[in-house]
Amino acid sequence: MALLVQKYGGTSVGSVERIEAVADRVLKHKQQGDDIVVVVSAMSGETNRLIELAKSIQATPDAREMDVLLSTGEQVTIALLSMALMKRGLQAKSYTGSQVRITTDSAHGKARIQDIATESMRTDLEQGKVLVVAGFQGADEHGNITTLGRGGSDTTGVALAAALKADECQIYTDVDGVYTTDPRVVDTARRLDKITFEEMLEMASLGSKVLQIRSVEFAGKYQVPLRVLSSFVEGEGTLITTDGEISMEQPAVSGIAFNRDEAKLTLKGVPDVPGVASKILGPISDANIEVDMIVQNVSMDGTTDFTFTVHRNDYEKALKVLEIVAQELNAKEILSDDKIAKVSIVGVGMRSHAGVATNMFKALAAESINIQLISTSEIKVSVIIDEKYMELAVRSLHSAFKLNEPNSGVSEA
Repeated sequence: MALLVQKYGGTSVGSVERIEAVADRVLKHKQQGDDIVVVVSAMSGETNRLIELAKSIQATPDAREMDVLLSTGEQVTIALLSMALMKRGLQAKSYTGSQVRITTDSAHGKARIQDIATESMRTDLEQGKVLVVAGFQGADEHGNITTLGRGGSDTTGVALAAALKADECQIYTDVDGVYTTDPRVVDTARRLDKITFEEMLEMASLGSKVLQIRSVEFAGKYQVPLRVLSSFVEGEGTLITTDGEISMEQPAVSGIAFNRDEAKLTLKGVPDVPGVASKILGPISDANIEVDMIVQNVSMDGTTDFTFTVHRNDYEKALKVLEIVAQELNAKEILSDDKIAKVSIVGVGMRSHAGVATNMFKALAAESINIQLISTSEIKVSVIIDEKYMELAVRSLHSAFKLNEPNSGVSEA
């Protein structure tokens, strides 16, 4: 018998038939003696429908009222699923975020959880009830409804699991686990049985869309065992856990992440003096543009070239800011490219295996793929390349590190 928090995404509850299927799955776990808390998203497409409704009335909808509106999507789902569970003879009770008393800050549209009151939930669980909680939402100290941002239901699930000290938080989605890379790009991609919080956090931040980054951060911080499963097919999924739970034979590389949504900007011939980086990136930051990779070349004749990458959506905005900066610094020219991609290898095993980066570069060179920028950390190596070579790069690296084979990825120096 275990206390499980199960989170079901929009596609998993996208129709009455899918909600009935979720109810069947919950019933099966309940019959095995488990206590269950279910966290659900809005039915697929519902959030987008509500956003369009709001924009048809107000071009820039009021943030507070937008949260009031969007929170109704999950409210529909919790009621329908509770009814489906009752139909199967289970005691079920729905909770909105404010009824749970999930307290957040007041940042509408991107609120962060500050506290969760668990007393009433524990009482209901002791009485044998299945609790069905609306994901993605809470309320601030003034009672205003807040939402946690896109993918916030994952965060709700993990936060509840932490607060309730659940044995496991299970994220049910439309994929059956975390793969070595996207199976749509590499057909030999393999589902991982286990992956560390660190690796999953890197994969999520580098382009993998399986889990929301905030939910992985939360799970890692509070040591909540996290499992990704499919709500459409049976299986063990992928367990996301601590380093200590992973085999000492962990391969050097666990997976390959990629991101097409990159753009590169270079300011050539800027004065190589202290504070120049701040003068370039300060205005970029002031424009609320996030910078990813940064490279500054060696000084030549008292000048240097400064390169950084941003999300492609911010490309035009960043370019306009940089044009002003270039004039102020008397830079020679601006070079820009919005047809690049980032490809990354990730693995905690890199800490104990030398030569991983070298093998990555050899594999790319064998395909005549030029590396424009390189960024490294303890457990990842990222490169910027021409976008047109992205899928070829991913396939070649997947093959080079033998990720299609179990217990693969060990690389020799």
